[in-house]
Amino acid sequence: MTYNFVQEMNKPERFAGGHRLCAGCGAAVMARNVLRSLEPEERVAIVNATGCLQAATFPYPYITWEDSWLHSAFENAGATCGGVEAAYRALRKRGKVKEEYKLLAFGGDGGTYDIGFQSLSGAMERGHDMVYICYDNEAYMNTGIQRSSSTSRFADTTTSPAGSVIPGKPQNKKDLTQVMIAHNIPYVAQTTLLSNMKDLNEKARRAIHTPGPAFLNILAPCPRGWRYETDQLMDMTKAAVETCFWPLFEVVEGKFHLSYKPKKKLPIEEYLKPQGRFKHMFKQGNEWMIEEFQQEVDRRWEELLKKCGE
Repeated sequence: MTYNFVQEMNKPERFAGGHRLCAGCGAAVMARNVLRSLEPEERVAIVNATGCLQAATFPYPYITWEDSWLHSAFENAGATCGGVEAAYRALRKRGKVKEEYKLLAFGGDGGTYDIGFQSLSGAMERGHDMVYICYDNEAYMNTGIQRSSSTSRFADTTTSPAGSVIPGKPQNKKDLTQVMIAHNIPYVAQTTLLSNMKDLNEKARRAIHTPGPAFLNILAPCPRGWRYETDQLMDMTKAAVETCFWPLFEVVEGKFHLSYKPKKKLPIEEYLKPQGRFKHMFKQGNEWMIEEFQQEVDRRWEELLKKCGE
């Protein structure tokens, strides 16, 4: 199916306005555009782990979601969606449910990389026909901007404060996309929010229509945790892609495909400098932090290029 921006934007909304997510929040744009990858006649059931997306879209008795929606605990969105999928299959087999449904689970990086990883891994290994979507904002933003295993090295958070003792988070960001690839599931993709949403839309559509388990990892910046102006959301994601901090690629039945290769790879400073959480890295004497960050980005990028046959 050829991507048509106007056609996609004119689809009926499945994610209503009026939610309580912050201005400039990547999670809202992510959810709206993942759901736009569905056709209007397609039915979907959604599981949502505790987090920013859940708390701000379901302040009882109001709800943003137009489709069937279930709030799971922080740690078990994968297991909950897997259970819904198993029940759906059983009811279809008995003829008690006639309609066809797609099964989606949404979780932030805290509920995916960390506290929800066990249930996610189990659901993928069992082979449930579902899509797990991680909106990665690189910290536990809903509870006060605490570091997660997804938080980038040197980031200043409330539990990894940059100061005279430590220079922000000491550890590198976990590469969860590669961990999910190791589960040998049919479809894994990494994407983010870019201008016309073509990459996100196409990958979400492929994930949803792939039989069996699929995983999408979507970089979704947070203005409060990253400390950027609310109108700079797309600038953040574009810089992440152009510096190769967040490469766009997919793995289909074990085969790597690079979605985008910058004509001129930008230095990592272009991504770090606009974010307040990294401002200490640009103080005199902290040049080594930028150098080490760049080295890690380069290492991961070169490894990906080899896997993609570039």
